Parts: sequence; structure tokens; C-alpha cells
Amino acid sequence: MKHKGRSKHPAEAVEDPVAPETVQPETSPVQDAAGAAGGALVEPADETVRRLTGQVEELNDRLLRLAAEFDNFKKRTQRERSETWSRAQAEVVAGVLDTLDDLGRVAHLDPEATSARDLLAGIELVERKLLRELTGAGLERVGVPGDAFDPNSHEAVASLPAPDAGQDHTVAAVMQPGYRFGGSLLRPARVSVYVWQDPAEADAAPQPS
Repeated sequence: MKHKGRSKHPAEAVEDPVAPETVQPETSPVQDAAGAAGGALVEPADETVRRLTGQVEELNDRLLRLAAEFDNFKKRTQRERSETWSRAQAEVVAGVLDTLDDLGRVAHLDPEATSARDLLAGIELVERKLLRELTGAGLERVGVPGDAFDPNSHEAVASLPAPDAGQDHTVAAVMQPGYRFGGSLLRPARVSVYVWQDPAEADAAPQPS
């Protein structure tokens, strides 16, 4: 008969406890950041002042240069505009020099050797030539019979009864032409204006005693 081995006591079945290892305390990210910040170098106050002062001086220098460049640009633009206007005036004057010569020849004609018809034809020729030169330079004549009356470009100096209602407030005649140059009115046209009045209304109007 085999002899059975002795069974262990329940207390002996428990393994020997392992000695606990030394646990190092963990550092949190907040503690790491605080430590890093505490170890960063802080710029001294005088260095900060010098750095900011340098930046201000640099910006101020750039501002002064921009102001000088803008002032030069304005002067150059004004000078170019003045030169352009002078050249335009010179071109207009150059265009009427031939007409001025023609006018001088007509003015110095011998009245005893020139008929009134020839003198009148010469003056009309000079007028057409001068008007053609000025029109080419941008001059526009204002005031034509039959145009609608426009107080912005016409000056009414007289009124006439209109032959029919369709001619009411239209230019009847031009006493003095007006002129516009480059879109600007130089002088309004002096005109007489048709005014329509219904005959029935005119007959119904009370007559002065």
C-alpha cells in the first residue's frame, strides 16, 4: 500500500510575498511646463527697452522715407500736369497762327483797290478757318435755332409767340453763340425763345380795361 504524501497546510500554500519595488513619483505635464518656464532666460528690462527703441526708430525712418517719396511724387505730378497744359496751349496757338496771318493780310488790304465783296469774302474765309482750328482743338459751338431751350447752356433774352405747340420752348433765333470746351461751358448762348399759348386760353384771358 502506497503511502500518500502529506498535503500542505493552506497557510503554506500562499506564495511568499514579493518585495515591492521602489516606485518613482511621476511628473505631470503641468509640472514639466512649469519647470521649463522656470528655467527659461528672461530678457532684462534694459535689453527690452533697447530692442523696442530700435524697432521704433526703424519704423520712424521708413515713415519719413515714404513721406518724402510721396511729396516728390506730388511735385512731379504737378510739374507734369503743368507741362502738359502748356504744351496743349502751345498747340492751340500754333494752330491759329496761319489764320492770324490771313487776318493780317485782309486787314491790310488797300480799300481803294479792294471791293467790299472781296473784303467780305476774305473775312468769311478767315472766320471759317479759325473756327475749324478751334473746333479741332475741342471747341464746341452752342446755340442752334430749333434746339430745345436749355437754361444750363442758353440765356433767354427775348420770347416770341410759337407758331405751333410743337415749337414751345425752342430756340427761335441766336443773338450770340455760346461755346463749350472740353465739356465745360465757356459762355451760354444768348437766344430768343418760342413760347406757345393756346388761342382758346388767350381769348378767355381777361382783357385789361
